[in-house]
Amino acid sequence: MSPQARPQIWGVLNVTPDSFSDGGQFLEVDSALDHALRMVEAGATVIDVGGESTKPGVSRVDAAEEQHRVLPVIERLAEQGIVVSIDTMRADTAQRALDAGAQIINDVSGGNADSNMLAVMASSGRDVVLMHWRGHSEHMDSLAHYDDVLAEVKQELTARVEAAREAGIAQERIILDPGLGFAKAPAHNWALASRISEAVPAGFRTLVGASRKRFLGELLPEGHAVEERDSVSAQLGARLADQGVWALRVHNVSEQTRALNLWQAFREGGLNG
Repeated sequence: MSPQARPQIWGVLNVTPDSFSDGGQFLEVDSALDHALRMVEAGATVIDVGGESTKPGVSRVDAAEEQHRVLPVIERLAEQGIVVSIDTMRADTAQRALDAGAQIINDVSGGNADSNMLAVMASSGRDVVLMHWRGHSEHMDSLAHYDDVLAEVKQELTARVEAAREAGIAQERIILDPGLGFAKAPAHNWALASRISEAVPAGFRTLVGASRKRFLGELLPEGHAVEERDSVSAQLGARLADQGVWALRVHNVSEQTRALNLWQAFREGGLNG
């Protein structure tokens, strides 16, 4: 991918009571739909819908509850013609979301959490996101041990790509995510963010979700609200754009759009070249 390509923006839509930044805000279908429409208007090309929080330390919800949260929202979004990504680690939820109108499967476990996920991805023929992951939220912080984080993330992502291809997923359908904030200490996140190409196997689109993550909070005063991380999140997104990242998964689409407008104008002498 050319480093000059402007990244897509994926808007985060958490229909959960316990997500770290916006838990409880969009549990009602109408409020979720309104928020999604605002993100699309602000520049999001994909809405990434999740019904299970993956913040550090949180316990999992069961599949029935996850599906109860996401499926009605996905149906409404699809009716509006919005491109929806289902953010799930469960194969059954992924399949039901596709049936409801989702067009992309985003599995933060990279197909590790559910042995049936890669088969569902393969049969769907859709784009899929495989993220670097070492374990569930309850204990992922204890897994943040690396001798060389760039080399190890790349090696582990390569293994997931090989498993995906063996399952019948076409290479051009695979999007890779280095998993910032998942089983990573702050130093690991900064190393990955500054040298993405060394951590992600070549030849794949890269999605990065750094928005509002804990390591960005360390740049702000103690006691800040999580929404105050939006500015530094957007600035990091522009830095990632310089590295050729294909898409940015963000909470504040307007802020990221403005940052990318500046990035593009600075590189091209204006938004129209």
